[in-house]
Amino acid sequence: MKIAASELPQQKDGAIYHLNLHASELADNIILVGDPGRVQMISNMFDVIEVKKSNRELITHTGLYKGKRVSAISTGMGTDNIDIVLNELDAVANIDLSTREVKPGHRTLNMVRIGTSGGLQPDIECGSFVASAYGFGIDGVLQFYDYGDWSDEGLVDAFVAHTDWNARLPRPYCTPASKELLDRIGHDMRQGITVSAPGFFGPQGRQVRAPLAFPELNRKIESFQHEGHLITNMEMECSAIYGLGNVLGHNALTVCLIIANRVTGRFLDDYHDKMETLIRTVLDRI
Repeated sequence: MKIAASELPQQKDGAIYHLNLHASELADNIILVGDPGRVQMISNMFDVIEVKKSNRELITHTGLYKGKRVSAISTGMGTDNIDIVLNELDAVANIDLSTREVKPGHRTLNMVRIGTSGGLQPDIECGSFVASAYGFGIDGVLQFYDYGDWSDEGLVDAFVAHTDWNARLPRPYCTPASKELLDRIGHDMRQGITVSAPGFFGPQGRQVRAPLAFPELNRKIESFQHEGHLITNMEMECSAIYGLGNVLGHNALTVCLIIANRVTGRFLDDYHDKMETLIRTVLDRI
């Protein structure tokens, strides 16, 4: 069935609309970063850069790293941006953009998000690396999709009960990382549940001037345990990457550099060298 132009916009040259990419310009191995400036940091480590494309805050560099073809792509901040990026990556891989029809085979992408995050357990040191075994969404994005059995509803129910979750907020969802990517890339990192919030301040329990509706929420999140699982950290993209990645048949993992500890109040303001180490680690293992 041909997909209408209004439902899947394209550039004049046929590239997908927001990412501005053609299928040949996308590698199967993808590193996603929020910060557009971090794309250049990654591609500086490539042996060869084949493609440089951009549109708005979405920048793609595709090249070779030790013989492996890799695309580094900036998503911007937030699960709303991830909704655009994940759907368009899948479209580039699995839809013939010239005919606007789904291809007969399925191209599986390996997507690793490298980001920064705030730790939610007192023993998670600033400067450490966390691999997300689960993406726990309090953002609501996946609720607009038929995600079937991908969400661990037992864990969600336990969280809702523990936090006395307010009915005004979207129902959370919880989807797993790719076990293969988690074992290969995050085997020596701290692992746990990563909460993705729909904002940086109020949704993550930060009060500056605006009063919070749920001032005790972070404390309840920090104390949550379920079948040996703890919530290790909070950021703004992981849940939608895992949720849509699973629904669309792709492998996804998030690894974060912890630059703040929300329990102890510590913040790491100079983390450039640590980020370079994390990027190199992912590139070597992807």
